[in-house]
Amino acid sequence: MFRSARAAPLLALGTLLAASGAGAQDGDNPVVTLDELSVAGDGKPISRGYQPVRSSVATITETPLIKVPQAVAVVTEQVLQDQAVRSLDEALVNVSGITQTNTLGGTQDAFIRRGFGDNRDGSILRDGLRTALPRAFMPTTQRVEVLKGPASALYGILDPGGLINIVTKKPRFTQAGYLEVFGTSFNGGGVEMDQSGPVEGTNLAYRFIAQHRNQEYWRNFGMQSQQVIAPSVTWEGDDTRVTLAYEWSHYRTPFDRGTVFDPFTRKAVAIPRGRRLDEPWSVTAGESHVASLSVERRFSESWKASLNYAFSHNFYQDDQSRRVKYDPATGDLTRRSDATQDSNFTVHSGRLDIVGQETLFGVPHEILVGASYDESNVVRSRIIRDSNRTLFDVFNPAYGRTQTSTSVFDSDSNQREHIATASVYAQDSISLTEQFIVTGGLRYQSFDQVAGRGVLGPLAGTNYNPAIDTNVDFRRNTDVSGGRAVPRVGLVYLLTPTLSLYGSYSETFRPNASISSPIGALPPEQGDAFEIGLKTELFDGITATAALYDIMKSNVLYTSTSGGETVTNVAGRVRSRGFELDVAGQIAEGWSLIATYAYTDAKVVADTDTSLIGNGLANVAPHTASLFLTHDFGIVLGPFGEGRLRAGLGGRYVGVRPGNATNIFSSDDYGTFPGPTTVPFFLPDYAVADAFLAYDTQVAGRPTTLQLNLRNLTDTTYYASSIGTNSLNVAVGEPFQAIVTGRVFW
Repeated sequence: MFRSARAAPLLALGTLLAASGAGAQDGDNPVVTLDELSVAGDGKPISRGYQPVRSSVATITETPLIKVPQAVAVVTEQVLQDQAVRSLDEALVNVSGITQTNTLGGTQDAFIRRGFGDNRDGSILRDGLRTALPRAFMPTTQRVEVLKGPASALYGILDPGGLINIVTKKPRFTQAGYLEVFGTSFNGGGVEMDQSGPVEGTNLAYRFIAQHRNQEYWRNFGMQSQQVIAPSVTWEGDDTRVTLAYEWSHYRTPFDRGTVFDPFTRKAVAIPRGRRLDEPWSVTAGESHVASLSVERRFSESWKASLNYAFSHNFYQDDQSRRVKYDPATGDLTRRSDATQDSNFTVHSGRLDIVGQETLFGVPHEILVGASYDESNVVRSRIIRDSNRTLFDVFNPAYGRTQTSTSVFDSDSNQREHIATASVYAQDSISLTEQFIVTGGLRYQSFDQVAGRGVLGPLAGTNYNPAIDTNVDFRRNTDVSGGRAVPRVGLVYLLTPTLSLYGSYSETFRPNASISSPIGALPPEQGDAFEIGLKTELFDGITATAALYDIMKSNVLYTSTSGGETVTNVAGRVRSRGFELDVAGQIAEGWSLIATYAYTDAKVVADTDTSLIGNGLANVAPHTASLFLTHDFGIVLGPFGEGRLRAGLGGRYVGVRPGNATNIFSSDDYGTFPGPTTVPFFLPDYAVADAFLAYDTQVAGRPTTLQLNLRNLTDTTYYASSIGTNSLNVAVGEPFQAIVTGRVFW
């Protein structure tokens, strides 16, 4: 039966307060969240407050984390709410070994995991499926899972650093809902609604989520807005569950490349951090659609099948004032008006998984067999490139001297990339004894990839349709197909029922592709990874994982700028070694925490360009750490009578990291900078502190949460990431911000 767990209805205040707060350890909480208690087939919860207990991301089955032979971190729903998380960047500060990389001016999710990753590497999934969303975190997000290390045996083409999975909210059969209003010191705010319940007289449940956000951009001009509408419905029988979901979003955000670093001072140029170096028309606007189908069928107590499919589409247009060169002697910044128009990204993603438990030859087996298909198409019809203009003094800016351009750059336009993959896979987890578990898996994946660009002929400055125009000359810069078998093996030994030792070996691959540079059919990137670690569940309240890993990745594409031209190269080998520690849960009565630390040693170890050997990878910090501690003060008197008070304080640290692949400033980026140089280009380290205060009570008979979040308490100036190829585009972190939230439940 699927109706194995239903959240308790919203009851009287005493019952609500007893269940609420970060100190509650009985699962997802109807006071601070709409979602029901999530349990596995044995009735045990997936999470308790801050503590993750189980996850399906590493095995496709709901497996206790202590029995998974790979590091897994989960940012639970309680954490997301306490920290008022509204982006994936904000969620992932709670996971070790993750740093931000090139976000395309703040318009894309972009993360490095264990030394590897970029903004379009396909590593961010929703419910285990790929999507076209540029920003994956939505009001539909329930929790965030991170699978560390290679995951190609289960998920196909990926970087070896790991994957990030967004688990979305589903319809529930208990009537509940909330209305949330929030405001920010950045001058703006929004409203969010989440309503779910049964359809009386049927086997149906529905959920409807909507959000509107609008606020001023924290720098000296710009606005940010987002609208989301997400209905879903579930039909549930005795042995079958079917869920249909749709999500529409519209967004508009500044295209902001941040600031410029000066090669003489090795620091950001000495201007106010809020000063933008582009124009008010530097904006990205777009619309996304995600439609999904999930069918789960239980054949017996031991076997079930699940079919999951998602169609997603993202359309956007942007205008940007691109930095071309900076003169540190005069402060003059050379810019040009660029744009990407009519960009469309479409993804079909589906998988069929059959999972069963059997005893063979007297030994228990947990078996997975499956097949998947993914297809993505990227089309960017018109690429705008204007002439260079040296009109902007960063110390005395005069905006408005340049405008958007309509000059279509033929050779860059008609950008297209198509990739189709089909896979079959199998996995067996064998409990040789009560303490010793062996997991082995194998995936065979075929792939076909074509990418390129180019329009020749009399089309400059005109609107054209590449689908019907006959004078379009498309140049295939990538044309590759093939197949690859990817293995995985893992061992888990339970030293005690709450302490396990594990080890694993896994491989990964990712076809090399370039839209802009002719690379033909280069061999795919390949990754090999070894990992060992310890996992523990202490006092039924804490989950901790300590991991050592060694990853070797070969055939890595690198882009560098030389003589004003972007060149794509293939590095021989890149190695990443490190240690990671993730701790989450309740450490004492009323006290919960999340603590992380990571040491990451990621370097180029072999390359035809010998100057790169030994270099650190761009935006990879050798040291990162975070700590967030929450205390439940219990029942206190407030303006609305008795209520439960909770507070939290924490911080995050990111160490010094290279700003580009060469690890030095490039003379190509500067006007009067003398010749070739060896001046190091690194982003400085930073530490940022955050806090929150939440009060759960009743207002007019309705359960209510009032919350204050304070971000960057010390108003620290910091630099989150660089573009990775030059020192002219370095993202500036947000200053102090106060967020006030009121949420009323019914």
